[in-house]
Amino acid sequence: MPMLETRALNKHFGGLHVTNNVDLRLEAGEVHCLIGPNGAGKSTLFRLILGEHVPSDGQILLAGEDVTTLKPFQRIRRGMSVKFQVPGIFKALSVRQNLQIAMQHHFDPSALSAEIDRLLDFLNLGPEASQAAGNLSHGQKQWLEIGMAISLKPRLLLLDEPTAGMSPEETRATGEMVKRLNADGMTVLAVEHDMAFVRQVAHKVTVLHLGQVFAQGSIDAIVADERVAAIYLGQAHA
Repeated sequence: MPMLETRALNKHFGGLHVTNNVDLRLEAGEVHCLIGPNGAGKSTLFRLILGEHVPSDGQILLAGEDVTTLKPFQRIRRGMSVKFQVPGIFKALSVRQNLQIAMQHHFDPSALSAEIDRLLDFLNLGPEASQAAGNLSHGQKQWLEIGMAISLKPRLLLLDEPTAGMSPEETRATGEMVKRLNADGMTVLAVEHDMAFVRQVAHKVTVLHLGQVFAQGSIDAIVADERVAAIYLGQAHA
């Protein structure tokens, strides 16, 4: 049974057909990257999966359960979590306090401190635990929000351009985090532009173009596809 499946998913905004009969399937334990040129419909599809947009037609299934009409908080209760492109952290609070807020209602008080320490170590943020989150570097803020998203140990993690604005070193470190989460059994869907990150983590890649699935396959197959080069990489091979 796939962890996530969309069936003939459509979204219209007035006369604009943004998502057009999208069939997407993520197997449990897969890291799947969603790429495509600007305006391809990636963000709309992402928000349909999360429940921020209601589809015009089609279905969304999470581990076989139809969640098409469920609110975002209901999907999160069923094991879905999300990290958006712009970090939504509490800048005036410490790094530890940010994680505590995300976790405090889901762990026994006696175990909470140890869970936070474990997560700080995973995020490479232990030395910054008492710092105000607003003082972190851009990459560290992204990592903190990833930590808040994974603190409840979701079975499906949605990442919206997780490496945007990062240095190559931070991007690689983020990729290693994703690979470690996946090794522990987490399924991941990432919308991403950075092809080095996609190559580092993806088991499978889907290319969206004009709201439709344009191509699917391994990263090597996608990069070698001349049609993808023409619409996404901005070049066509002779």
